[in-house]
Amino acid sequence: MITIADIMSSPVTTLTTQDTLKTAHDLTRKLGIRHLPVIDRESGQLRGVVTQRTMVAKILSLLNLYGAGAINEREAATNVMEVAVVDFRQVNENEPVKSVASGFLHNKHGCLPVINEAGALTGIVTSSDFVKLSLSLLEQVDP
Repeated sequence: MITIADIMSSPVTTLTTQDTLKTAHDLTRKLGIRHLPVIDRESGQLRGVVTQRTMVAKILSLLNLYGAGAINEREAATNVMEVAVVDFRQVNENEPVKSVASGFLHNKHGCLPVINEAGALTGIVTSSDFVKLSLSLLEQVDP
């Protein structure tokens, strides 16, 4: 049985609840990633996920309101929790990929944070991880 731990991306780059939209934007550009879990620095608990979609929507809103000349300042003044999705599903690293995949597809998730038995964030599973798995399985049947 293939589990989420077998395909997830780990370690995962995270933000803290004290970070800004500018930090998130800079990280996504620098690392070429689209999803950033947000962790409470003190408790270590997962508080949200910043997605490319929510981040771009907020940046466009700031551009419309304040113009391009003020974007860096406005991004730096925007707390990441203003753009974080806080109502999200998380999956356990020991869950079978098959059971998660159908929900992932049906609900059109772009990513799901992955936790261990203790509830700590251990990774993230994205649509790219599922594509990599598909390619690997296809190569096994048609080398």
